[in-house]
Amino acid sequence: MKALVLEREAIRRNAAVIKEKAGAAAIYAVLTGDAHGAGLLEMAKLLREEGIGRFAVSEPSDAAALRKAGFVDEEILMLRSTTDREELEQLIDLNAVCTIGSYDTGVALNGLAEARSTVVEAHIQVDTGMGYGGFLSGEPDKILSMYRYLPNVAISGIYTQMHAAAGGERGASAQLEEFQRVVEAVHAAGFETGVIHAAGSSALMNYEFARLDAVRVASAFLGRCRRTRGDGLQKVGYGEATLEEIRWLPKGHTVGNSRLITMKKPTRVAVLPAGYQNGLGAQRPRESGLAALLRYWWGTRRQSVHIGDQRARVIGQIGALETLVDVTELKCKPGDIAVFDLDPLYARGMKREYR
Repeated sequence: MKALVLEREAIRRNAAVIKEKAGAAAIYAVLTGDAHGAGLLEMAKLLREEGIGRFAVSEPSDAAALRKAGFVDEEILMLRSTTDREELEQLIDLNAVCTIGSYDTGVALNGLAEARSTVVEAHIQVDTGMGYGGFLSGEPDKILSMYRYLPNVAISGIYTQMHAAAGGERGASAQLEEFQRVVEAVHAAGFETGVIHAAGSSALMNYEFARLDAVRVASAFLGRCRRTRGDGLQKVGYGEATLEEIRWLPKGHTVGNSRLITMKKPTRVAVLPAGYQNGLGAQRPRESGLAALLRYWWGTRRQSVHIGDQRARVIGQIGALETLVDVTELKCKPGDIAVFDLDPLYARGMKREYR
C-alpha cells in the first residue's frame, strides 16, 4: 500500500491565510497540473466550500471537467493563449474566459464569436519577463488594437505573470511597474481594463503591493510556494507506504544501483516500496546560487522517513521504485506504515486520499 495523503483542514487553514493576505483582491484558484497534483475536482470543491468561486486552468479539458462536475456559474479563466480553432470553440461552448496573448489569438477568437453572433469574454496577457506568452510590454499599440478592433470580444481583464526569480522586492517592483505602464496606456487611450492581476502565490505571500484587483493562487493552498517563516501556511501532502521485506545485511554488503553504499557494520534494513518515480525526495526549486545548492545537497543526505514516532534514515540514494531505510535500532515489522514528506506536484503512482 502506498498513498498520497492530503489533509482537508490544513488546506482550509491555508485558504483562510490566503484570503486574509489577499484582502479586497479577488482570488483565482489556479488548478493547472491537476491542481498541482492535489486533484482538480477535489481541490475545486474544497475551495468552493471556503468561498472561492473563481478558477483558472490551462487546458480546455479541465474547464470541461469543472462544468460537468457542477461548476456552472463559477468564472473559469483559461490561462493559455491559443489559436487552435477546436480549443477556442470548446472554450466558447464552456463559457470560459479566454486569454488573448497575441494578435493572432485575438483575431481568431473574434472571428469565431462573430460567426456565432455572440460576444466572448477575455483577458489580455502581458509579458513582463517570463517569456512564456503574452504581448510584450514594449508593444502597447498591439495591445490597444485588441480593444479597438475586436467587436465580438469583451475584454474584462488584463494580467501578467510575476517570476519568482531571485531579486527580491526591487525586482518584483520593477516588473510590476513595467506592467502598470501598459495598464496606464490602456486607460490613457480611453479603454477600461477590467480586472487587473499580476501576483501568483509567491508574490501574494511576499509583496503586498502586488495584490492589485485580483491574485492567482496555486501552490500556496498547499503551503509549497516560496515561504517566509511565520507566514501562517501549513505544508500539505505526505506519503504513506507499508514496509515490505525487513532483513539483516552483513558488514561489507553493498546496496544501491548507480552509486553503491557499503555497510560498515551489520545493518537491519527495511524496503520501502516508493522511490523518486513516486516523488519521494523530489523538491520544488526554491532559490538559486551556490548556497541554495549546498542546502539542497545537505538535505538529500539527511533523507528520512517516520515509522510511528521513530525516525528511519534512508540508506544511500533513493531508488526508482524502492528505497532502503535503516531500522537497526527501531521496533518495526513488515506491514508497518512509513510516513514521509511528499509534494503532490511530483507524486506519481500513488493513490490520492483526502482526510
